[in-house]
Amino acid sequence: MIALGKKLIITEKPSVAMEFAKALKITTNRKNGYLESNDWIITWCVGHLVTMSYPEKYDEKLKFWRLDTLPFIPKEWKYEIIPQVQKQFNIVQQLLQREDVEEIYNAGDSGREGEYIQRLVFMMAKPNPKAKMKRVWIDSQTEEEILRGIREAKDMSEYDSLSDSAYLRAKEDYLIGINFSRLLSIIFGRRLAQNIHEDRASISVGRVMTCVLGMVVSREREIRNFVKTKYYKIIGEFGEESSSFKADWKATEKSSMWESPKLYNETGFKKEKDAKEFILSLSNKKAIITELKKSKQKENAPLLFNLAEIQNECTKRFKIKPDETLEIIQNLYEKKLVTYPRTDARVLSTAVSKEINKNLNGIAKGCKDEEIQGYIKKMVDEKYSTNLTKTKYVNDSKITDHYAIIPTGQGYENYNALPQLQKDIYLVIVKRFLAIFYPPAEYNKIQLTIEVEMDNNKKETFTTSGRVCINQGFLEILKPVDKENKKKKSTNGEQAVESKKEENQKDENKPTDLEILRKLKKGQEVLIKNFEIKEAETSPPNRYNSGSIILAMENAGKLIEEEELREQIKGAGIGTSATRGEIIKKLEKINYIEINNKTQIITPSQKGEYIYDIVMQSMPDMLNPKLTASWEKGLDMVAKKEIKPDEFMTKLENYINNKFDKLVIKR
Repeated sequence: MIALGKKLIITEKPSVAMEFAKALKITTNRKNGYLESNDWIITWCVGHLVTMSYPEKYDEKLKFWRLDTLPFIPKEWKYEIIPQVQKQFNIVQQLLQREDVEEIYNAGDSGREGEYIQRLVFMMAKPNPKAKMKRVWIDSQTEEEILRGIREAKDMSEYDSLSDSAYLRAKEDYLIGINFSRLLSIIFGRRLAQNIHEDRASISVGRVMTCVLGMVVSREREIRNFVKTKYYKIIGEFGEESSSFKADWKATEKSSMWESPKLYNETGFKKEKDAKEFILSLSNKKAIITELKKSKQKENAPLLFNLAEIQNECTKRFKIKPDETLEIIQNLYEKKLVTYPRTDARVLSTAVSKEINKNLNGIAKGCKDEEIQGYIKKMVDEKYSTNLTKTKYVNDSKITDHYAIIPTGQGYENYNALPQLQKDIYLVIVKRFLAIFYPPAEYNKIQLTIEVEMDNNKKETFTTSGRVCINQGFLEILKPVDKENKKKKSTNGEQAVESKKEENQKDENKPTDLEILRKLKKGQEVLIKNFEIKEAETSPPNRYNSGSIILAMENAGKLIEEEELREQIKGAGIGTSATRGEIIKKLEKINYIEINNKTQIITPSQKGEYIYDIVMQSMPDMLNPKLTASWEKGLDMVAKKEIKPDEFMTKLENYINNKFDKLVIKR
């Protein structure tokens, strides 16, 4: 007689299944492709077991790329088992159909793609209809979190909208990729082959990757076509011999040069000759301090890492590609050292923040790194608060599937065996985490405005500021980012670059300079020592590197360098945290872009530029980040039940049909 009451867990890969087995204390009865105890059966996928069928599986004629068979939009979708993993699928299917299984736990990766992998298996395997279907959703692979996930597993139907979104994402990528790749190859393939000197050439188009290619090519052409422009700034030196300071001239409404055609922008002249003449007009004049603002500034630690931020950080620090970063953090996750990596959130949930001492205590006991132990000791000695509830680091409204990537405070039995790069990246995550408990960095700042009194009641304005750090706070852990080549926009939209030395003089004055400014008073007349002309020139924008383009994708095509601003405007991006690194990898693999291994700088290949021109000529909206982001937003709306799947699919089909009508007529 068959004993009833078995519970079946299906994970995404064998290593995860082993962690579930450990948590449930299942150590015996290892079978072929699964584990079994008196109460539990644990099996696994090996990534994707099921895939969408190619057009020729619908009709053999569709194997050939012909215009009269396009667009291809099936009414009934076909799927098939991937031949290389047929054996494991059969094992999973047999277990799903067992009559003694009364509860089935979907323990796939806790995200859209993980949901899709498992739903495809259930669709093809047809589980025991009497079994209850549940969803395990976890944020780390610690034993405690796995057991919580099983204990609090919800009915799988609660994730149906996420599943709908996942199916639609796959269908959208399939339809756009297959239809437009075939169409553009038929129309433009011969021309492309001639241009790249090959016998035959096909054109690969993708909803996300074509948009990213557009970002890379348009940036490269902007750089290529950029013409440097020199302009001339005026620097004034004021004060006594032993205590002088410098200030920058700027044209204001009080200035004799206000809106003058001689100016390149409000801070400089087009011609050196005009700048020299202007300096002569300043001689023998009186200079008065009209504004003197002394303030204390506080700067809090940055928000925690999401996947895009840590990918960008690792590209800068270690010169590795985003997909390599994800692979490493995925390994740290599977070794129980960090929480779930494929997250867009940079904050914690209220529930997690209330138990954050568990993570801190775990790091204090388990992490043997001396530097980390020093930071923890200071936290204890200085009695830094660990109550995050009312800080910017906790915000339930900014979390969708998962909170930010943080150390679990566990898994240290796996730490010593890690390669050095993985240890280094783990420590980067730990430091960002510890920094949020440290006090803000504090600065003394002085802003000074001087007006030189001219004839005809005109006044020329010079400004300077000084800032000095008086309390490092979190900067003790997170050293200041190098400001070299930091760009500032000029009035005509081009960018002027100042050297690091000049930047430091303006924004991070040395303590001695600050002391000079501190002694001054509003209304005080200061001696004019001299004026000098400083040559500056505009500079083109930077090329993307493999990390910065991930940030640009997250922000729908905008590369926003200011962290706070980036967080404020973040909306629907291009692609998802789980897929962006793979998109970059694919573009490089098909030779549309090239990535310098040492610098990670991205440039388009010749082939990539030709593809860009073809798409720009035929369907330019595919290059527009806003369009790609709007599709991603639509998928998100399906997941949140704000629109129905049929509505999304109708819009997608209409888009494809309308594009085909226009392109075929244009041809």
